[in-house]
Amino acid sequence: MEKENQIFGTRAILEAIDAKKTIDKVFVQKDGQSELKNELLKSLKKNSINFSYVPAEKLNRLTSKNHQGAVATISPISFVTIEKMVEAAFSITKKPIFLILDQLSDARNFGAIIRTAECTGVSGIIVQKHGSAPVNGDTVKTSAGAVFNIPICKVDHIKDAIFFLQSSEVNVIAATEKTEKTLYEVDFNKPVAIVMGSEDKGVNPSVLKIVSEKAKLPMFGSIGSLNVSVACGAFLYEAVRQQS
Repeated sequence: MEKENQIFGTRAILEAIDAKKTIDKVFVQKDGQSELKNELLKSLKKNSINFSYVPAEKLNRLTSKNHQGAVATISPISFVTIEKMVEAAFSITKKPIFLILDQLSDARNFGAIIRTAECTGVSGIIVQKHGSAPVNGDTVKTSAGAVFNIPICKVDHIKDAIFFLQSSEVNVIAATEKTEKTLYEVDFNKPVAIVMGSEDKGVNPSVLKIVSEKAKLPMFGSIGSLNVSVACGAFLYEAVRQQS
């Protein structure tokens, strides 16, 4: 964890929340109770801030300071709302491309995807608040700074984001092996949102039920799957090819 993006101490984190700082994640010591800790947990839940319970040893590894049972990371970027993201995209182009990352958890994969997304003109990236990869130093480095050039939106639920996009006339296409249709048989020459799943489980089955279309990459080797950032690049460049 980068020290300059770190806040330690329960009171300091509460003050950061009150000051509307963009907090990416909070690590809370799982044992021990106090009035201040309860106040912090209440504030984290009220403001939908991602947090997890960890042993004291984890906090001690994160910082040598007196952490008082809590350490937070501040995101180097500010996030936008999905409404503003979609509105801004359609004000620039009639056929925006959005990217939805369903439970992607690896910061380096996230950074690589952001870099490709920026290079292919993606209008915005949507992630879930809980369970998604953080925007940290690894993300910034792997994205080659592209993270500062593309809007990123955090939502409570991926399914709600999909419903909103569909109501905005955006065709939502999930990248999944659970279909017979390849990406070359899908029409990307319209407003589209591409859903990429997590590294180990792919797109959530409940998400697959509500997307507009499903598509897969043709595979000819014995491995059977690609790294998610590589697969994402293939989908994005097919969208760019069709829209060019």
